[in-house]
Amino acid sequence: MLPIGMGTDMPELPEVETVRRGLTPAMEGQTIAQADVNRPGLRWPFPDRMSDRLAGQTVLRLRRRSKYILIDLSGGETLLIHLGMSGRMTVSGDPLGQFVRDHPPIEKHDHVVLHMESGARITFNDTRRFGSMDLMATDRAEDHKLLAVLGPEPLGNDFHEQHLIKAFKGKNSPVKSALLNQRIVAGLGNIYVCEVLYRAHVSPRRKAGQIAQKRVGALVPIIRDVLNDAIRAGGSTLNDFRQADGELGYFQHSFDVYGREGKPCRTKGCNGAVQRIVQSGRSSFYCGQCQR
Repeated sequence: MLPIGMGTDMPELPEVETVRRGLTPAMEGQTIAQADVNRPGLRWPFPDRMSDRLAGQTVLRLRRRSKYILIDLSGGETLLIHLGMSGRMTVSGDPLGQFVRDHPPIEKHDHVVLHMESGARITFNDTRRFGSMDLMATDRAEDHKLLAVLGPEPLGNDFHEQHLIKAFKGKNSPVKSALLNQRIVAGLGNIYVCEVLYRAHVSPRRKAGQIAQKRVGALVPIIRDVLNDAIRAGGSTLNDFRQADGELGYFQHSFDVYGREGKPCRTKGCNGAVQRIVQSGRSSFYCGQCQR
């Protein structure tokens, strides 16, 4: 059994993308022979007849929207998955030989188990039960209440300089809060926003609407670079996140500011140290000397 989910930290886009990529070889093009749903729901109730609606469906495609995994099924429905704070998905018995063959015993918090016709088993384990699953019509997926409010994907074509400039115009909230606003850009979380603002030399205290348009536009490629760097590293392991091959994510070793309170700033020629402040109940890490 190999875990490809999150521990006790809320997953951000790179971690969810890593999970999606890990599930794809075991699920895409394969049929769900049986779906065991072992409790009425997690954060919210599961959809009606979820087990029956999944059984017999072939997985057409796995995709990601923001921090959600979307599994398109042959019957015209899509399974939406959010890992929550402690959700973990595991693959066992994969006949392709990419995963350990033996199926482990079902554990207390294995709430949904998908038995694939190929012999693979996909298990969703969620100790704290903050995760969620839902089923929706594939052709109306973007209208789902959790997806309809989302802004553009930061790695997609709809996220560009003019979009961010327009979104920031006249905004009185701190830039940190603006970038965490899922209506402005989908999938960014606390960790990667701290890293983005460090690379951009922008203080998280700065009001979004007071940043020059040129500097706002420059955030777009920096956001993409930070996310792509994290995806290549397999995400960030702060507790027990694992990739599909069982390896840890390693991007946390590349953090410039996140979790480095009191340590020297890594900007060449800067003599400052990383500071931590609390904004809207979340820790912001930054260098007060070179981030203005």
